[in-house]
Amino acid sequence: MDNDSPTSGDAEIVEQVVAGDVHAFEHLLRKYQNHVMILLKKHLPYDHIEETAQDVFIRAYRSLQTFRGESSFKQWLSTIAVRTCYDYWRKHYKSRELPMSSLTENHLVWLEEAVSAQSSQSFHEQSLQKEAREILDWALDRLSAADRMVLELVYLEGYSQKEAAGLLGWSIAKVKVRSFRARKKLHKLLSKQYQKEGGTA
Repeated sequence: MDNDSPTSGDAEIVEQVVAGDVHAFEHLLRKYQNHVMILLKKHLPYDHIEETAQDVFIRAYRSLQTFRGESSFKQWLSTIAVRTCYDYWRKHYKSRELPMSSLTENHLVWLEEAVSAQSSQSFHEQSLQKEAREILDWALDRLSAADRMVLELVYLEGYSQKEAAGLLGWSIAKVKVRSFRARKKLHKLLSKQYQKEGGTA
């Protein structure tokens, strides 16, 4: 969703680093570290953000020769950050400890609304509620890393399918298919849990 035009200043710094001035990379790190941290906070547990941010910049440094300036450095770095998040979930997947057997009334109300929601906008609005986020985190932890990332990007963060494809390094067709299937899986999980808790979805 970042429409920045290529930044000549950043491109010049990249050229300096590739030419051997390794210290010049520090300028890019200082300039974009907050951007990377904010992006990671949307996808990762808090206690893994700092370590993953370091990994993002290490990957970026090692890949500088592939930066062609066709998009802004910020957008290029965002792609690396998103793919690093994806790799994190592939390697470290484990369930969060949200006790679904002790759902509050507010949780049940949200579940009833979620399983009957038909539109992406409705899904997005519900995800902004505290109860929704708790249940959503539980459900996302039960999907694959790919399903989790595409749902977060397309439905929760509002990226277009084209933008999500670019960030993940997928084709647009793959994003369309994966997001559709992942949303059906999520809906099934929520419906099953709602029925388990005594609902009538």
